[in-house]
Amino acid sequence: MVRLDSLAEYPYVPKTVRIGVHTMACLDEGEGMPLVMVHGNPSWSYLYRNVVSALRDTYRCIVPDHLGCGLSDKPADYPYRLQDHIDNLAHLLERLQVGRCLLMVHDWGGPIGLGWAGRRPEQVAGLVILNTAAFPASRIPLRIAVCRWPVLGTLLVRGLNGFARSATFMAVAGKMNRQRAAGFLAPYDSWANRVAIHRFVQDIPMHAGHPSWATLKRVEAGLSRLQKIPTLICWGGRDFCFDNRFFQEWRQRFPAAESHLFPHAGHYLLEDALADILPLLSSFLQRCLTRRSG
Repeated sequence: MVRLDSLAEYPYVPKTVRIGVHTMACLDEGEGMPLVMVHGNPSWSYLYRNVVSALRDTYRCIVPDHLGCGLSDKPADYPYRLQDHIDNLAHLLERLQVGRCLLMVHDWGGPIGLGWAGRRPEQVAGLVILNTAAFPASRIPLRIAVCRWPVLGTLLVRGLNGFARSATFMAVAGKMNRQRAAGFLAPYDSWANRVAIHRFVQDIPMHAGHPSWATLKRVEAGLSRLQKIPTLICWGGRDFCFDNRFFQEWRQRFPAAESHLFPHAGHYLLEDALADILPLLSSFLQRCLTRRSG
């Protein structure tokens, strides 16, 4: 059990929402236009904690923990496929009565959040894209590929917590302080609680025979329905996984987007460049609201 009062910079008590037989945790802070923030692997809603603190006076900040992540249930026998996560997000937002909203995505939150948005683009007033992909990639970094290997990958990810622990120093350009690192790791303190971290790594579709390949291709096809939506792209230039080739791919797919590269920020760019990103984010979101009311 995670002690919320021990988490640095996380002064929240999440809501819980029943999704089938399982329970998802979700931050739901503030009032106004909903701003839905979707995390990836191996993070959780903790990734967006300071964005919520900065914006909850203006927006209804909704940050779900995917099933298996954060403070949500972590069932051992769940499939944890991309389609499951997209469906769970859809059910959660329906249960929270979220209509038109703003959407912010990072890492696996990209294909999950944009997979949801591509099915209902009329609900999305604005998009914020942080280091992610929502289309097939031609390569996978060796340090991630190793975590997919039989036996060794399981030992590294679930036994030694190597994937989540390494992110606290590989996903940032500077040194993450001990309290923040402990916050990112808090929900993943046992073999059982790391099940989704491992399943996410295994679920990266690299070829047409993978069970999630068809889902990812549907997500990619849905991007064309989102191109007219106001979009902000913020990118950490020192991301070893989603490198600048992905950034350029997003700029080609969304040529009208406002794009910003932060050369000295890593994959967890909200840890490395938050002070620079927040003014850009606030201005962009306000323009989305103005455009809607106008």
